[in-house]
Amino acid sequence: MELSIAWLPWFVHGAAHELMLFAAVGILLIGLDDLLLDAVWLATRGRSQPSARGGTRVVDGSFAIFVPAWDEAAVLPAMLRRTLAAWEGEDFRLYVGCYPNDAATLLAVSPLVARDPRLRLVIGAADGPTTKGDNLNRLWAALLDDERAEGARFAAVVLHDAEDHVHWGELALYRAMLADHAMVQIPVVPMIRKGAIWVGGHYADEFAEAHGKELAVRSRLGLPIPSAGVGCALSRGALSLLALHRDGRPFRADSLTEDYEVGMLLGAHGLRARFVAASAGAGDPIVSRGCFPGRADAAMRQKARWIAGIALEGWDHLGWNAVAEGGGARGWAARWMLWRDRRAPLAAAVILAAYAGLVLTLLGWVGQGMIGWPPPIAHEGLRLLLDFAAALLLWRLGMRCHFTARWYGWRQGLRAAPRAFVANVIAVLATWRAVAIYCHMLRSGEVVWDKTEHDTEAAPRPVAMPVRLP
Repeated sequence: MELSIAWLPWFVHGAAHELMLFAAVGILLIGLDDLLLDAVWLATRGRSQPSARGGTRVVDGSFAIFVPAWDEAAVLPAMLRRTLAAWEGEDFRLYVGCYPNDAATLLAVSPLVARDPRLRLVIGAADGPTTKGDNLNRLWAALLDDERAEGARFAAVVLHDAEDHVHWGELALYRAMLADHAMVQIPVVPMIRKGAIWVGGHYADEFAEAHGKELAVRSRLGLPIPSAGVGCALSRGALSLLALHRDGRPFRADSLTEDYEVGMLLGAHGLRARFVAASAGAGDPIVSRGCFPGRADAAMRQKARWIAGIALEGWDHLGWNAVAEGGGARGWAARWMLWRDRRAPLAAAVILAAYAGLVLTLLGWVGQGMIGWPPPIAHEGLRLLLDFAAALLLWRLGMRCHFTARWYGWRQGLRAAPRAFVANVIAVLATWRAVAIYCHMLRSGEVVWDKTEHDTEAAPRPVAMPVRLP
């Protein structure tokens, strides 16, 4: 081998070893973290949960439905028609938050607002987009104006997005559960559409596991539950409490994930929240369905907003102790959940190292077989770590496939394994963008609503859904 390239095999083997060592240790730590959650989920499956019908009390009064909107002309009118039809006979008022410079959305919804008194169009004074939290605060201000004008008080606020498919039994469930809880979150079910099986489908896998296991565990242990921003009901008193601490604005306007923070802060104030997976009848689960991005660039942008808001900005806003006040096991369990919420950047670094190490390892094998490079030095410790990491990854894939199959059937369950690679690539790209977004926020102090683009293609219902998530 010529002296000029004698360093190359040493560099390839050495870099591959260091990257695989970092990845193996990271996968081991994250895998053990996931394994512990799996164990808690299995151990608490038999723990009694409140009935979906709640107790003997129910919440009376009108519900306010908040739907913030920016550039939603393509999907919002259909969502409003579906919601008004599904909740016919219910006592509610749907507040739609728009901007004066969003003429397309205003023109699309104005005919519906003019015909149906259950719709209330709220047009903010400032041009959009601002932030989703700012939009929600405008809806809250409109609600207060209506209460003063009508001499009545709303019982609760329900959060939904402009593309959601609501369930006809949703409000009845909230009325039953809010009698004893400040917040109620139901499962969010992404729709899997033709042409978006891989990118859009990875959302289905992630939500199936997160809402089938992690939120269920938090609810069983009495820990703070993050709001998903859709399919979530908040008592009027809970939002009033948050408003008292924020100059009359319950939602944080300078946050990319104001919904997540609302749920965590309610737990910090000692208010009870519940994740409820219930059914209105055999095979008819009460869930919030919606379409998620089917293109890689749109998915990356959405995931970047989540990571920047929860893992980076959320650390600034919430810290570690505010959500986990008090000592004992419950306080440490709450901090554990915060760590799980914020570990996405570390997980992305581990994934990137694993893929880069795998590529360099394959390159070393090719060089050894075709060019005559010397073989790498065997490291038994690394081999043992890789064996453990491989076992944990197989277990993780098995759990992901299991939860996806419960919600969508065995065919989608099998697709969940290769979709994990798609999810990993999107997570790595989203993390890089999230870091850039967070650095821009720190430098400029500006937080802008990086809205998710919604596909307008009609979405079919999932092929299979659980009656109850144990």
